[in-house]
Amino acid sequence: MNLLSLLLGSMTDDNSVGTLSGKTGLSQAQITKLLLIAIPILLKAMTSNASSQNGASSLMNALGQHKGAKPVAEQYEEADEEDGAKIIGHILGDNSPAVDEMEKETGLSPAQIAKVLAIIAPSMLNGVSSAVDTAKAEDAPAPAQSADAFDGSALLGALLGLK
Repeated sequence: MNLLSLLLGSMTDDNSVGTLSGKTGLSQAQITKLLLIAIPILLKAMTSNASSQNGASSLMNALGQHKGAKPVAEQYEEADEEDGAKIIGHILGDNSPAVDEMEKETGLSPAQIAKVLAIIAPSMLNGVSSAVDTAKAEDAPAPAQSADAFDGSALLGALLGLK
């Protein structure tokens, strides 16, 4: 199972969606539809961002700050939305077509989408961080390789099943 499948499974389960619904006032159907569209878009943007050395370093730094083993619903409940908004800003940058696509496909407003994305962002990074740690442990680099040799897009692409 790839990273996308793992994240979709954990981030769209009934408890997680129910928590998001309660925090946002959106229906569970609206939340589920948005997550099924948003999570792949966000992961692809992260992979693209990690294709440069600076992007990969930035991603690894962010992943190092987002580690946790709490259930996703609990992570959503405790989400730092200000941090989440910053995460989304780093992931999407000025990529308004991504938000436009989410808006078009869900019928939600940009403000509603932004709120949901800000809540899910820290949890998504926790999930990616866990997957990266597992992948690195299973395929540990040779000691002679430096951290600068890390190819973030290759690792994320492999986890996503894109490469």
